[in-house]
Amino acid sequence: MIVSSEKSHSALAAYLLGQEPYYAEVGGEVELFSTAARLRMPLLLKGPTGCGKSRFVQSMAYRLGRPLVTVACHEDLTASDLVGRYLLQDDETVWMDGPLSLAVKHGAICYLDEIVEARKDTTVLIHPLSDDRRILPVEKRGEVLNAVDDFMLVMSYNPGYQSAIKDLKQSTRQRFLAIEFDYPPPDLECQIVAHETGIDPSMAARVVKLGGKIRNLKHHGLDEGVSTRLLVYAANLIHQGISPQQACDAAIVRPMSDDAETQRGMHDLVSAIF
Repeated sequence: MIVSSEKSHSALAAYLLGQEPYYAEVGGEVELFSTAARLRMPLLLKGPTGCGKSRFVQSMAYRLGRPLVTVACHEDLTASDLVGRYLLQDDETVWMDGPLSLAVKHGAICYLDEIVEARKDTTVLIHPLSDDRRILPVEKRGEVLNAVDDFMLVMSYNPGYQSAIKDLKQSTRQRFLAIEFDYPPPDLECQIVAHETGIDPSMAARVVKLGGKIRNLKHHGLDEGVSTRLLVYAANLIHQGISPQQACDAAIVRPMSDDAETQRGMHDLVSAIF
């Protein structure tokens, strides 16, 4: 026997953020996101790893009072993982909605993080959701879901780190508004690091200065600059009594590179600043 296990709106209560995540606006992105949500437009966030894209989406979900359903994309992500599948449960075949179906039905923000990591046949699934149709075909059930007004599709990826093989197709790109993210300006990044860790502002400034110096090494031994996230990790360790040299080694130098010469260059920067 086949029965339906439809999840009610109350099931998405767990996806509502109970506390506003801290996010420092850089330049008009809050208003742009709010307007896109009001106009039911999909949004693409582009920028390097750890620059605040996910935190921005969390902050906007809280401000708009909408549930946030996040999917970490990977190469094994299938259409069924997003839409749903039939499962055996107590000798019955039960339909279980996937995260995308839940968001479409109940008006959540569905955030597909690092969308280029997903399989190409999976990304095609979002095309009818990201134009004026706003529909999600559910082939296994022979039905089509119409997105409720509060549903919003948001995707992110890092264009500087992807190969041409993993780049987004134009047929997908041109369905989205796009916001370009980068590392925050130094003054703002100091504010973020100090707020997130409780570290002294002067020490936060030195950590941020180190981050800027290491970012200058991009294409000179490093594929990508050090993220704000790693700077926060280093500052947290320092605030807990770890020496700046050891904290920066564990939180920045070692994660950034396995190359001994590149590591020596970063250690020299750490010594010069601290």
